Amino acid sequence: MKQILLIVLLFFTFISFSQNSKFSLELNYPLPIDDNLIGRNNNGIVDAGLKYSFSNLRLLNIGASLNAGIYKNSKDDRVQPFDVTTYLIQPKIFAELNIKSLTSLHPSIGLGYTFLSANVSDITSFNMGNNASVSSSETESGINFNLGLAYDISKKLFVQAQYDFVKIGVDEDAPDIKYNTNINLFKIGLGYRL
Repeated sequence: MKQILLIVLLFFTFISFSQNSKFSLELNYPLPIDDNLIGRNNNGIVDAGLKYSFSNLRLLNIGASLNAGIYKNSKDDRVQPFDVTTYLIQPKIFAELNIKSLTSLHPSIGLGYTFLSANVSDITSFNMGNNASVSSSETESGINFNLGLAYDISKKLFVQAQYDFVKIGVDEDAPDIKYNTNINLFKIGLGYRL
């Protein structure tokens, strides 16, 4: 435990002495919206992200980011007799607008890819005549479009809201309909510039 505290202390000491860092960390609460396979069946748990701004132009900051989110649905929340945990990994390229008259406001747009992994557990196998528990996993992926708006509370701390639209491909076993292919997420959270 002492080693973890020492590492955290060294990390924050390094951060406090660094100037003009191009990195930022963010922690969001994800809200699945719309009538789709994520929005209807899952509750957002957490979404964490890391951004790196590799080009600071006069009007735009251009960079890359990586977000990871966890969504959960318990068998207690619905009729199906199983639990589902869904993980989303979202790498993307973004452009953040610099507005001279509103230096604290940062609208952004991003384009990337989303990897979705749904893990089903505690499946009761009624067909086998017993209550054995079985697990299953499925992975999908697709293009991600992101709109965001950040507001600076201080030089280091900011609040933000983001909207993600994800268009995933489906297996030949699943119908190619909006419910299975379109995912809409709204995220609100805090960010910290390192």
